[in-house]
Amino acid sequence: MAISRTPYRISFFGGGTDYPDWSRKHGGAVLSMAINKYCYITGRHLPPFFGIRHRIVWSHIETVSAISEILHPAVRAGLQATGFDDDEGVELHHQGDLPARSGIGSSSAFAVGLINVLRAMRGVSIERYELALAAIDLEQNKLKETVGCQDQIASAYGGFNVITFNPDGSFDVAPINLSDGQRDEFEQRLMVFYTGTSRLSTALAKQLVDNIDGKTKSLKRMQAMVPEAVDMLRRSDFEAFGHLLHETWTLKRSLTGAISTTTIDRIYDDALRAGALGGKLLGAGGAGFMVFVVPRENRDRVRAALSHLISVPVRADFTGSTIVYRQE
Repeated sequence: MAISRTPYRISFFGGGTDYPDWSRKHGGAVLSMAINKYCYITGRHLPPFFGIRHRIVWSHIETVSAISEILHPAVRAGLQATGFDDDEGVELHHQGDLPARSGIGSSSAFAVGLINVLRAMRGVSIERYELALAAIDLEQNKLKETVGCQDQIASAYGGFNVITFNPDGSFDVAPINLSDGQRDEFEQRLMVFYTGTSRLSTALAKQLVDNIDGKTKSLKRMQAMVPEAVDMLRRSDFEAFGHLLHETWTLKRSLTGAISTTTIDRIYDDALRAGALGGKLLGAGGAGFMVFVVPRENRDRVRAALSHLISVPVRADFTGSTIVYRQE
């Protein structure tokens, strides 16, 4: 038996430049932070006494006699990719601190955690770089999902990083390396709210990818914001960081009309009127979690203005995807 714990993430800058359709031509860069909210996957070999071969527990409970019958596409493909077959029974349980399809990288965190726990069940450890690549391959090639590459890396590595995407398909991870005091000051200015809705991100992402050549100017500017934002963080200029986040949200909204909605726009405007410096909707768009940078003296006003939403306190995670329990 093994249990993996894998963090979700907040992506601040550079989203969109991690899609292969862009990065293979122009390179790419994102600034993201893994957070202390997690996806847990428990895996074990199912004893042969229950009249079934495999048991998968997620938002459904599946009891099947063959891997090919598993409805959860990532589980089915993940088991096949890691060499499992019907000669040995498998039981997998998924639990998450935050809801799926909400912009915090849940599908990629699941892919990373799944591969990690399946390797652990084999008694094999996996390096972070290889783990991220395996999760990217699972989502992009095995499942044919229109997803980028940043979420898998953020979940595998953890931390507060600049992730650079090279035209040859490789990537580099560079920690921001703020002092404990700087990071604490920054985290105190972050406010995350759940809008109470969810969506399938791949349809929205496909709209962007299909028109990616027509958005070159916006994406180049969004990519250029990454080093600017890092410099602001290192200078503890969190006010400028917040204003830059507002700029990237404005650009992101221009990429496709489906990224925002009247509800999201109203929430954003209410937060700014209450004192937020800037923010954005996380993920591909349409629904889910929103993040704002708010001066400490304005936090109560923003919380009151968005009192109809669930506020989620977050801090950075530096563990990445880990095996928190293993029994031979």
